[in-house]
Amino acid sequence: MDFFSTHNILVHIPLGTGGYDLSWIEAIGTVAGLLCIWLASLEKISNYAFGLINVTLFAVIFFQIQLYASLLLQLFFFVANIYGWYAWSRQTTDNQQALQIRWMTLPKAIGWLLVCVVAIGLMTLYINPVFAWLTKIAVTVMQGVGLSVAMPELQPDAFPFWDSCLMVLSIVAMILMTRKYVENWLLWVIINVISVMIFARQGVYAMSLEYAILTLIALNGCWLWIKSAREQGSRALSS
Repeated sequence: MDFFSTHNILVHIPLGTGGYDLSWIEAIGTVAGLLCIWLASLEKISNYAFGLINVTLFAVIFFQIQLYASLLLQLFFFVANIYGWYAWSRQTTDNQQALQIRWMTLPKAIGWLLVCVVAIGLMTLYINPVFAWLTKIAVTVMQGVGLSVAMPELQPDAFPFWDSCLMVLSIVAMILMTRKYVENWLLWVIINVISVMIFARQGVYAMSLEYAILTLIALNGCWLWIKSAREQGSRALSS
């Protein structure tokens, strides 16, 4: 039994035309992703352990289905999870004060908003050549370490604007989560809603359902972190 193969099917889900074959690696990776987001909403540092499992397994999946740019995005998430684990685990007084759940200041929020707008605009215009360039880098690296990988024939992006939103906002949301800013959950809600729509349009109903669940978890995380930010703000005022 090859656990890491997407052809090792766990269950056939009767969704959409012909149904959907859910592999073991996708099922476990998905469960790990759900646990990661749920534990993050509870401010549990163990979320990063499940996050590392999720991005590692998804990277393997993207390699097998030749989505090399998405694979590279998982590598970013892998590094971000390690950093987040480190940042959340530091026990110094100064760091605990700096990593309390909080809202961004208005200037910082406007700055990140401008970064998102500019990055999404540029990615929308150049997403196909950028992804081709990233894929070439990924293939070259994998060939350099001895893997037998051929350069895939890439098709134009089906949803360049929405795909760009997903990539840019996911990176920003992950960065904000590692710094415990409430706004990360607002971004994850937007990301998940877009994902539900895109996957449903593409007929990948199982993944659409997964992101619908993630949307509910992100909404719960948003509510919990807003509540925590208010409580910590009240304690700061009283002291």
